[in-house]
Amino acid sequence: MKVLVIGGSGFLGTELVRRATASGWQTAATYCSRPGDAPRASWHRLDLRAPGRIDEVLAAVAPRVVVNATSGKSDWAVTADGSVRLALAAAHRGCRLVHVSSDAVFAGSEVPYDEGCLPDPVTPYGAAKAAAETAVRLLVPGAVVARTSLIIGDGGSVHERLVHTVAADPRQGVLFTDEIRCPVHVEDLASALWELAGSDEAGVCHLAGADALSRHALGVLIARRDGLDPTRLPAGRRAESRLPGALDVRLDSTATLRRLRTRLRGARAFLRAGNQGEPFPRCAGGTTDT
Repeated sequence: MKVLVIGGSGFLGTELVRRATASGWQTAATYCSRPGDAPRASWHRLDLRAPGRIDEVLAAVAPRVVVNATSGKSDWAVTADGSVRLALAAAHRGCRLVHVSSDAVFAGSEVPYDEGCLPDPVTPYGAAKAAAETAVRLLVPGAVVARTSLIIGDGGSVHERLVHTVAADPRQGVLFTDEIRCPVHVEDLASALWELAGSDEAGVCHLAGADALSRHALGVLIARRDGLDPTRLPAGRRAESRLPGALDVRLDSTATLRRLRTRLRGARAFLRAGNQGEPFPRCAGGTTDT
């Protein structure tokens, strides 16, 4: 299978490329500033804001499957407009498209959120992701739109790095006790995305971990795993801050996971701290098995 990972040098993209090359697939990936280090992948520089460049890359690679794992954050030109350009190009060339979206498309007014819930974003990033979802669904009806939550790894994610930063100097940030998400391990997520890519699934899917917990509770698990002092982690309430964003956003992945072999572990399982402290509430779907 010939595959193309858009955003292959990012955190999720790196794992997607690793799995694709390990499976023996002919793998290409894009980067914006510098290529990744996967030796068996071909690398192509791509700025999603550049008209025509997406068509050039797709023509050069001729992939069967395209996975859009870019993270343009709140940059509308990348996250929204860039995803529209990619969807148009994929539709024109008949590529299978898997588009990675986010729980940021929700406001936190309805818990939990299943695959049928309509976006109601409250941040620029969430609005850009919601716009991209709409474009993908309409332009490529056979595509998968895969919403996920906080992506964690074995030390390399932005969330794990933040925990180390604030543990060393609590003045560098705060971990909110009232902002609830369903973290997922990057390896589980990448496995599920490739499974979806090789299937006939279409439409919106949810891929979130089994445990619902606050950013502070997540930080405590990371700190314990990494031998840090969790009492040094600064705690606060997002509701009392001026920062925009949803509070409680739990993705219900039940319907999606019924159709997949891949299991999405909860944070207690993949951070190896399952029997410390009080049990966390569950996100629907997933498994806490190790």
